[in-house]
Amino acid sequence: MSPGASGRQTNEEPRVPAPVAADPTRPTEVVCLGESMVTFLPSHPGRLADVPAFTRTIGGAESNVACALAAAGHPVKWISRVGADGFGDHLVEAIGAYGVDTSAVRRDADGRPTGIYFRTATDRSTTAHEVAYYRAGSAASAMSPDTMDRADLFSGRVLHLSGITAALSDDCLALMRELAERGTGRPLLSFDVNHRPALWRDDSGPAVLRAVARGADLVFVGDDEAAQLWDLHSPQAIRAALPEPAVLVVKAGADGATAFVRDEEDGADTVTSVPALAVDVVAPVGAGDAFAAGFLSATLRGLPTGARLRHGHLMAAAVLTDAGDVCVPPARAHADRLAALDDAAWGALRLGPGWTSEATDRTAGATDGTAGATDGAASAQAVATS
Repeated sequence: MSPGASGRQTNEEPRVPAPVAADPTRPTEVVCLGESMVTFLPSHPGRLADVPAFTRTIGGAESNVACALAAAGHPVKWISRVGADGFGDHLVEAIGAYGVDTSAVRRDADGRPTGIYFRTATDRSTTAHEVAYYRAGSAASAMSPDTMDRADLFSGRVLHLSGITAALSDDCLALMRELAERGTGRPLLSFDVNHRPALWRDDSGPAVLRAVARGADLVFVGDDEAAQLWDLHSPQAIRAALPEPAVLVVKAGADGATAFVRDEEDGADTVTSVPALAVDVVAPVGAGDAFAAGFLSATLRGLPTGARLRHGHLMAAAVLTDAGDVCVPPARAHADRLAALDDAAWGALRLGPGWTSEATDRTAGATDGTAGATDGAASAQAVATS
């Protein structure tokens, strides 16, 4: 996603939805497995040493995806382990407030704590970005093939994982390797490479992440990650190295994203690229998780590949224009209208804070490209109901 010229930071608190109870009568569509932590956001930009106060929120790649999907109307289950402590209470309650089913989250009975972390307000891709993790020996690090219930893990249409889990412990790595094995009964396996160099205790990361990706059905990877991990420098080279997934999505930041979708009959790829949106960035974190949620949402709805990529960009824009790692997404009809814009209008679109609000006009916070929104609404409705 392309930041706006201001690239401004803010100390406003992230918006959260009104509590929504998970509906047990609706079959689970997506199961997200992974650690979530209590996150402390800085009140002001600057070094951690200089930040005077922090706002408490939640953060975790897989729970971020779960919250975004639930807020977008999908039945989602988050599976993890948390400590038998107040931070664990907060995580379960906060994630559940988005409508996520947290019934499969387990409390650690052996004194392992809930993980927490602090971060600066700067973009994580810059050298000024600081993150202080307090997650070693956390409750989630005890996830293993023996502690996680296979029936829960396989209870949805999609099982979503990220590479972060593989780095947490040997037990977590064993679980990831087992889930990456293709076999009868496994749901569609979605995997976000999500490389976090600071979490890896040795140099095994590149091989581990590539092996898990090759066992998945749908893979998300950033071009910067692929370059750092495997010295691959183009979407085509990444696809050549990861031929097994039926769908491979290569994210290129401000340059957009490319999806390779293999035809089940002849094995040939259809390649689709969609440019990123111009965004007035409030906080430059959480976009990758939001993109995955948007793409998965559109996949579950059976939308074509180009629309899936556009919904990924729109969901990423929602979190980039909010203060937290998770945010309230645009209403489905609003996102469909924008996703249905013609190429010229899409390219002219610019999104700023407040554009997702249902209380505002459908094009609030969006400028320049909104003239085509009305014309695109009919075609978006046709796609959504097909």
